[in-house]
Amino acid sequence: MRSIRISDITMKYDGKKRAPFTYREKLELAKKLDALGVSAIETPRFQNRLTDGLLLKSLSAAVQGAALTVAVPAGDAETIGYIAACLSEAKAKRLQVALPVSTVQMEYLYHKKPEGMLALIRETVSACKAVCADVEFCAEDAGRSDEPFLLQAMREAVDAGATTVTYCDTAGTRLPEELAEAVTRVKDALPGVPLGVWISNDVYMADAGALAAVKAGAAEIKVAAVGSETTSLKRFSTVLAARGETIGAESPIRMTRLTRTTDEIAVLCGSSRSLSSPFEDGVRDGTDSFFLTKADDLAAVTKAAGRLGYTLSPEDADRVYAAFLRVAEKKESVSDKELDVLIATSALQVPPTYTLDSYVINSGNRITSTSHVRLLHGDTVEAGVCLGDGPIDASFLAIEQIVGTHYELDDFQIRAVTEGREAMGEAVVRLRSAGKVYAGRGISTDIVGASIHAYVNALNKIVYEENDA
Repeated sequence: MRSIRISDITMKYDGKKRAPFTYREKLELAKKLDALGVSAIETPRFQNRLTDGLLLKSLSAAVQGAALTVAVPAGDAETIGYIAACLSEAKAKRLQVALPVSTVQMEYLYHKKPEGMLALIRETVSACKAVCADVEFCAEDAGRSDEPFLLQAMREAVDAGATTVTYCDTAGTRLPEELAEAVTRVKDALPGVPLGVWISNDVYMADAGALAAVKAGAAEIKVAAVGSETTSLKRFSTVLAARGETIGAESPIRMTRLTRTTDEIAVLCGSSRSLSSPFEDGVRDGTDSFFLTKADDLAAVTKAAGRLGYTLSPEDADRVYAAFLRVAEKKESVSDKELDVLIATSALQVPPTYTLDSYVINSGNRITSTSHVRLLHGDTVEAGVCLGDGPIDASFLAIEQIVGTHYELDDFQIRAVTEGREAMGEAVVRLRSAGKVYAGRGISTDIVGASIHAYVNALNKIVYEENDA
């Protein structure tokens, strides 16, 4: 039987019909889909070299089986080359060229006539093929296109190097039998070329249309693990597992994990977190834990820092490695969390722009936590007062109110460093700004105070780099 490729596009809807994924949530989503057995994972359209490039590098290390698929900007060979470089460590990768083939979208979105669009398809696919063996051409709005032009556009893409062509029913209005007929005609016109299908579910026919397309010879279906935007990963895989033998097709999905994984992804995508809260990504759960020993060299420690999201300068790398060796000499191994603390303590030590003047917390089981924070900015005292989900959340929001900027809280750790009633508490805060991670550390007998000191420490590093730039 034919094994149908399953390409998941859940991440592509980031921020459109649901709360935006944080950096860590994207990594977690990709890992869950990869473990489930999907053939490809499609990332959001590439827009920012710094933030999107870091995400692609991280996904390349995290995803072990599925092909990472990135939609490239049309006609931009330089950015296409950069994307390919970011994917250099990926086990499998694919560059995707998605361009419209209907008259209305060609003229409205790209201001091009058919001849100009064909030239753009050739140019972009050729640029992708020069840096990546696997190239997909997505004919967007194919259901409303002039079919002779659609077939011509697909031939141009194949001649330029596309290894897969995808028929996109962007309107989602084609009946299953109409879609099957269209797939048959494309297959007849392009023998031997794998054909994918993407169907909008605006009129609730995506699942039925996907099955009809497979029956007609489609080799790949685009699905979503959650949401109703397109073919359902769970429903489509379940039907294919139950009745695939009747159409000579099977799914690569690990069915024993399907329900559990899609339920976990639904929780991830349906998070009710406050859009204003710094705690967008929760606290690290240790699932990505790793250990280093004194046998690890500078390159290994720097690479481990990269896994945590840090980009260390040569000077910072040397300082972190020296601190690592001092700890590693005294114990068998150094954990990822301990490395986090070493980086927070050793890397990018800067003169403080902000220092903590005072804080007052009101909290209890019957009131909403309130924090009043005062920071010294030079000789000026600046204050912020905020409510939050707990004293630490309220304090971080008060600091954001003072500086006027929201930073993604990449990680927050707290632990006791001494024992007894007067134990010292240590907090490590990791903030993400413009794709880079900045860590701050604070120690106090008051864990709220330690957390505020850690946040301000990380904040000072961000401000220092921004002002230096």
